[in-house]
Amino acid sequence: MTTTPEPRRLERPETDWQRVSPKYIPVDMISTLILGAIVTAAGFLPFWLGWQEGWFIGAALGAIFLLTLALTPRRVRAIGYLLRDDDLLFRRGIMFQRFVSVPYGRMQLVDINRGPLVRAFGLAELKFVTAAASSGVTIPGLPFETAEQLRDHLVAVAETRRAGL
Repeated sequence: MTTTPEPRRLERPETDWQRVSPKYIPVDMISTLILGAIVTAAGFLPFWLGWQEGWFIGAALGAIFLLTLALTPRRVRAIGYLLRDDDLLFRRGIMFQRFVSVPYGRMQLVDINRGPLVRAFGLAELKFVTAAASSGVTIPGLPFETAEQLRDHLVAVAETRRAGL
């Protein structure tokens, strides 16, 4: 009689999660507010064009964006990354959580992006590109210096992991 080995117990790594900067909260709120104002105004177009009950569309869209705006600080605090031995683990989301593991050896490009609003707050976003399109990760709201250090570290680690391929 053969015995099967006991499955290895999976543990969630909760200890060393790095969070995005709190300065990213107003950046995300401003972006949401601008988008919400445009979409809400477009939702009122039927009312302005003469359909008396059309105000409901604009009001509903406005309420959705106000709710999104209220949840923005919590949503930003849920974004984090964890540097592990063989990969980078990224998470985001409150209700619908997404965890993405990006192996260091699979990273093809590590890119820093800075739009005008993000740059005004001294932040940057770090983007990893891999061979699989579904595993691409963008970490928003990193202080610029942290983004540069993380990029340099990830490129160095990725080079050593690809050397054996």
